[in-house]
Amino acid sequence: MRAYAAAFSMRLKMELQYRAAALGGILCQIFFGLVLIALYRALYASRPQTLPIGSVVTYVWINQAFFRMLLSWDTDLLDKLRTGAIAYDLCRPVSLYGYYYARIAAMKLVGSLLRAVPMLLFAILLPEGWRVGPPVSAGALAAAFAGLGLGLACVTAMECVTMGITMRTIDHRGVMALLNLLMVTFSGNLLPLTLFPDSWQRVITLLPYAQLLDAPIRLYTGERPLSAAPGILGLQALWTLALAALGLWIWRHNLRRITIQGG
Repeated sequence: MRAYAAAFSMRLKMELQYRAAALGGILCQIFFGLVLIALYRALYASRPQTLPIGSVVTYVWINQAFFRMLLSWDTDLLDKLRTGAIAYDLCRPVSLYGYYYARIAAMKLVGSLLRAVPMLLFAILLPEGWRVGPPVSAGALAAAFAGLGLGLACVTAMECVTMGITMRTIDHRGVMALLNLLMVTFSGNLLPLTLFPDSWQRVITLLPYAQLLDAPIRLYTGERPLSAAPGILGLQALWTLALAALGLWIWRHNLRRITIQGG
């Protein structure tokens, strides 16, 4: 475990160096957040919905704040898979899957926190109807934090599955384009899942994409009661374990038959 903790720590320190990129990401996500909120306010003005506009605004801000957790990739690993430099990592006396799982988790964690903290502080200071709302209770806040942690673990396991597929295809663009489309649509980033028809929600809230941000946000806003938190967190943990097991199997299968590309 010490080796994986060291890999996690080194990647944390590496990601902290990209503060200018984080600032650009903050400004970009604030812009998109304001645009989306303006669109939803216009929608509510013309046709009121059952879900309060304050909950939708909070949903948008939290989703935008943790956008980096969803759509960020370990470009170093992608380059190694393309050039064949992954061969050097095969000499490490550790599980290659665990090593890169730790690195990807650190990358997503730091990238998210560098953007989320200032973004949410900004969103708190906005006028009524535009600002992020407070949690419904302290218990809901604690459950939401637990949900975010499990969401991070789940999305990391999901990326490791994608990387495992990339080992065989070499070109990552196709599988990542498909995954990005599914993730943006069914994680609530493009349109809050709370605005989907109820018949749709009964299905899409069970998918792994909804466990990344939609589940913890609903706990935060109180749309899901605190009594439902054990079931929600349990579903997140179940998907995380299933995706981790699938990813580990794919990596082990690939590494037994790996063909190194490059010179």
